[in-house]
Amino acid sequence: MSSIADQVAKRKARDDGEGSNDRALPFNKQDFRSLRSQCLQRGALFSDDTFPAEAGSLGFNELGRYSSKTRGVEWKRPTELCSSPRFIVGGAQRTDICQGALGDCWLLAAIASLTLDKDILARVVPPGQSFEEGYAGIFHFQFWQFGEWVDVVIDDRLPTRDGKLLFVHSAEGSEFWSALLEKAYAKVNGCYEALSGGSTTEGFEDFTGGISELYTLSKAPPHLFKIIRKALKLGSLLGCSIDITSASETEAVTRQKLVKGHAYSLTGAEEVHLHGTPVQLVRVRNPWGQVEWTGAWSDNSREWDGVRPDEKAKLDHSAEDGEFCSEVGRWNHCQFEGTWRVGSTAGGCRNNAATFCSNPQFLIQLEDVDDDPSDGEDGCTFLVGLMQKDARKERRFGRDLNTIGFSIYAYKGRTNVHLGPDVLLRQRAVAMSSTFINAREICDRLKLPPGEYAIIPSTFDPHKKGSFVLRVFSEKQAKTSPMEEDINADVEEHKITEGDVDPHFKHLFMQISGKDSEVSATELVQILNKVISQRADVKTDGFSLETCRHIVSLLDADGTAKLGLVEFHVLWMKIQKYLEVFKSHDSDNSGTMSSHEMKGALTEAGFQLNSAVMQVIVARYANPEYAIDFDCFVGCLIRVEMLFKMFKTLDNKGSGKIELDILQWLCLAIN
Repeated sequence: MSSIADQVAKRKARDDGEGSNDRALPFNKQDFRSLRSQCLQRGALFSDDTFPAEAGSLGFNELGRYSSKTRGVEWKRPTELCSSPRFIVGGAQRTDICQGALGDCWLLAAIASLTLDKDILARVVPPGQSFEEGYAGIFHFQFWQFGEWVDVVIDDRLPTRDGKLLFVHSAEGSEFWSALLEKAYAKVNGCYEALSGGSTTEGFEDFTGGISELYTLSKAPPHLFKIIRKALKLGSLLGCSIDITSASETEAVTRQKLVKGHAYSLTGAEEVHLHGTPVQLVRVRNPWGQVEWTGAWSDNSREWDGVRPDEKAKLDHSAEDGEFCSEVGRWNHCQFEGTWRVGSTAGGCRNNAATFCSNPQFLIQLEDVDDDPSDGEDGCTFLVGLMQKDARKERRFGRDLNTIGFSIYAYKGRTNVHLGPDVLLRQRAVAMSSTFINAREICDRLKLPPGEYAIIPSTFDPHKKGSFVLRVFSEKQAKTSPMEEDINADVEEHKITEGDVDPHFKHLFMQISGKDSEVSATELVQILNKVISQRADVKTDGFSLETCRHIVSLLDADGTAKLGLVEFHVLWMKIQKYLEVFKSHDSDNSGTMSSHEMKGALTEAGFQLNSAVMQVIVARYANPEYAIDFDCFVGCLIRVEMLFKMFKTLDNKGSGKIELDILQWLCLAIN
């Protein structure tokens, strides 16, 4: 129950703007300003108990407690490493980012790209931090994490060996912003070792909240250069690398001085004329600056002699921190969070016809075609990114990533609907992710005619739990929304009097109800279990006292906490209807209903519920094999009907909202 309350509170906070670019959430609920103020008042330096200066913060395997790589490591503050430590000197430069003993060059390339854009840098590295005024051994950084911005507090104790920083450091040794940034990022991901190995695009995303595309040059589209130029004009960060085919190629330097396996930053793209012939150039930056390209178009190469002076001046080809693009636009984007919950929303890919339609669904409306399309064809270009959460944190527990992807279907109609087999299984997808892959994220660039489409994110196999973020970036405005039913109930009201009751039923009731002519919850348990035990077509563990108390609470019109003749007759009619619905949705005649069949059964019974409610219902009423027997089915419907009735009674203005004080809440919740 507390986890559900946490989810509701988080959803409300997100609706109020928390976690947005302007209102980063305090990671681990640590507020930088209040913590620094407390330290300054006490005259003590901050020590972070949530990411302590201990072996566990270094790693779990190669950097684990007993690893030779962590032998002799000491955690020291910059004030212990040099006489005049500085946070940033003269602005952030690529020379501030030198790789240490951690295989996170992908991250360092992304950090190096931050130095090219002061606005992005200030977003990740909040200004005003120093080792001088207001110094208290505490710093903070901000990252985008799976749909929300977080503010990460750290102390400045850094891992060292022999008096030198173990991981990232500045070239001259007295500047510490990059080392502290790396520590904050390690904290978010669980430890330093979690940062080993990765793609620069992952860092780009976590520093900007943007989306990443990956192109293999051997398979790249012919208009890739135009895509790069448009991406740079839209404010995108770009990186590149040479893949290695074996461990022996790691750190290998090519004949033209490129380092294999290292991540580079791509900072510009322009077309020049070499002796009148157009040549397409990209500018690539080595974040470490120790090995530079010596091939064609390198600094001072003879190719530059054939370029017109005006083009050469424009490019300023030898400048180490130059930038080609000055006019920067923006992508339009939206994002949604979702979960694949076993038994309710973990439907797997289209191969799994019985469960596919239960996956989360999202609508995108494309209206305007692209301006100046890169491929020369009219249409609406958009990027779809599907990211599963907490991939690096899961490493230390040996957990594998899900294999994820998405399908897109043409759809036109109401948005407050969850598409079923009648729509999704009777047509082919108009687009799909390029593959299903066990990576943190899969992203694809797509182009479709204007229209309305349903995006279905899924794992490849069904029954795989996970949380995800779905993001859509488009060149033009596009409307997007979750595809979910409006919550509603249309339950048949049985308005009868004693005179409407069949005499034979009345006689049976007098026999089972006893002298007081009423049925208590305890008596109801015995009655229902005796009746249901005589049926071989449904399975049941027996009606519980709790279920029968809910039944009495729902149908007790006179407040006696028992059921009289008319009330018991209404119950009997409900049970008959519920039995018909149950059997019609027990497709394999097993005597139980699968959790994926439950949604259709609830709809037939008059309840229109969305995925969030269905997840709670499955968790509450399904057995470990995600099957629902008859007594649980009845208990669920009774409970849902009672909750709708309570809400409707309290919502006397029909606003769709109610407000309760603590007394009212406790009385209702306990009931």
